[in-house]
Amino acid sequence: MTRLDRQQQHRDANRRAILDAALELFVAHGYGEVSIRSIAAKADYSPAAIYVYFASKDDIFFALAEEGFRLLGASAMASTPASDRPIDDVRATVWRMHEFSAQHPEYFALVFLDRRVPRIGREYERFAFMTEMRAKFLAQITRAIESGDLPAALDPRVVIRLLLAPILGLAAMRLSQRLAPDEDADALARNAIDATLAGLQAGAAAHPARPAAGDGEGCLLGLGPEPPAANPNPSASPSPNRTRPEPSDV
Repeated sequence: MTRLDRQQQHRDANRRAILDAALELFVAHGYGEVSIRSIAAKADYSPAAIYVYFASKDDIFFALAEEGFRLLGASAMASTPASDRPIDDVRATVWRMHEFSAQHPEYFALVFLDRRVPRIGREYERFAFMTEMRAKFLAQITRAIESGDLPAALDPRVVIRLLLAPILGLAAMRLSQRLAPDEDADALARNAIDATLAGLQAGAAAHPARPAAGDGEGCLLGLGPEPPAANPNPSASPSPNRTRPEPSDV
């Protein structure tokens, strides 16, 4: 190993130590209650050393959020052969999202439950991969509609919301220890998925629930960044106060 290799290994280890310390503190105390100084103390570094690797506390969060969402994408959107029944593919994707919340509770808690974290739309380019994740999920739902597994009148975007709402709620209940000792979170998740799909198949989602323009468009679970909007008048200068669409909430 060369000297440069050793230096890079050392930098990578230091960066990892900072991220691990920050994640533990963010989950334990909430993003808003954690400072660069407290992260430095947890990692056994000086505050000035933190800034060698990260420009701000927000930058640390964005690095952790990217890790979490990439883990979610690798799990929920894992490449598997399409089944003979498209609705089974939809069911499997939602189930893998439940598994992600159980296997990576610290990332789930940070990006889904803490309402004081920064909006990831501020880092659109960094999180653009989430648009592809959502597109794959939408394609699965569209295939289920086209095959007749789900009613033709359904909006795939609304289906995403309805399927994931109970999964996110159950995960939050488990992480906040709101489930009774004899309650099985996995069984509840399977029941929730099956019940929601059965309701959709029966036409229960007849109420108009299409997301408003700009609300969750092009993002996963309403959490990802918005894609840049097309400029209807290319010759016009963009507003100095808005160079990209409003980001959706994390």
